[in-house]
Amino acid sequence: MRVVVTGGAGFLGSHLCEALLERGDQVVCVDDLSTGKLSNIESLIADPSFVFVERDVALGLDIDYSVDAVAHLASPASPPDYLLRPLQTLRTCSRGTEHAVSLAKRHGARFVLASTSEVYGSPALHPQPEEYWGNVNPIGPRSVYDEGKRYAEALTSAFRRAHDVDTGIVRIFNTYGPRMDAGDGRVVSTFISQALAGEPLTVHGDGSQTRSFCYVDDLVRGLLSMIDSTEPGPVNLGNPQEYSVLELASIVRRMTGSTSPIRHHGLPQDDPPRRRPVIERAAQSLGWSPKTDIEDGIERTITWFLDEGGARRAATADRAPIME
Repeated sequence: MRVVVTGGAGFLGSHLCEALLERGDQVVCVDDLSTGKLSNIESLIADPSFVFVERDVALGLDIDYSVDAVAHLASPASPPDYLLRPLQTLRTCSRGTEHAVSLAKRHGARFVLASTSEVYGSPALHPQPEEYWGNVNPIGPRSVYDEGKRYAEALTSAFRRAHDVDTGIVRIFNTYGPRMDAGDGRVVSTFISQALAGEPLTVHGDGSQTRSFCYVDDLVRGLLSMIDSTEPGPVNLGNPQEYSVLELASIVRRMTGSTSPIRHHGLPQDDPPRRRPVIERAAQSLGWSPKTDIEDGIERTITWFLDEGGARRAATADRAPIME
């Protein structure tokens, strides 16, 4: 297949591009590099089956090739990025999604929207099945991402109903692994970079809030299965094993051999106290479930930070992670 991956130079998008090439597909990677990085795809540039297009999908998306599938991952995704770029985030989720799904419509291609667990907001139901409509503050600072993705889901569903486009929606829960940016505000990358630097690990509140962490290789397997299926979704993709922030801090400190203390910060507005996916639909419709143990995944991520110099990127010692 020829697959267009928007946001393909980002953390998750670059892993998806790599996996598609490894299985023999052709890839058109589209990214405006506002948050994506050329370094994430530099090993792919020489592959004749890989094409990079620097473009803002909110301004349009015309591809001079036949297209079999479109995986729409473009959007600022880490909290500092979408809080710094609120209007760009909304444009990418609205106009960008319309341009991406319209490309799929023109080519009769499969369209997969990478949505997010943020559509559940601060959930009143735990764990979260796909049937849950969520509890989102539509005017809070996080709403640019939460509501942007909810609109993207609505738009994708409308194209399916009105134009019979073969669409699928995945809701991605917290994902971690190599190529995360030390300054992206996500809790795994922040803790690892702080522990390796011998700095205090910054924790919001008392650290009892929980998340479910999925290793990037597992998540990409789910995306590939969704691209290959006709499942409309939405489908949760995430690891249902739940950890508190303090438990994660303990794992990171032990695995890095760090003696870094914990430094507590106030909770940000609308920070969800708990989040864990129900993944029965993914298991039934995609045959998917995560395989990577958290300690194995954290070890691989630590190794990448050490080998690639991730710990030397943007200073994070005094910034608490803003939880996804």
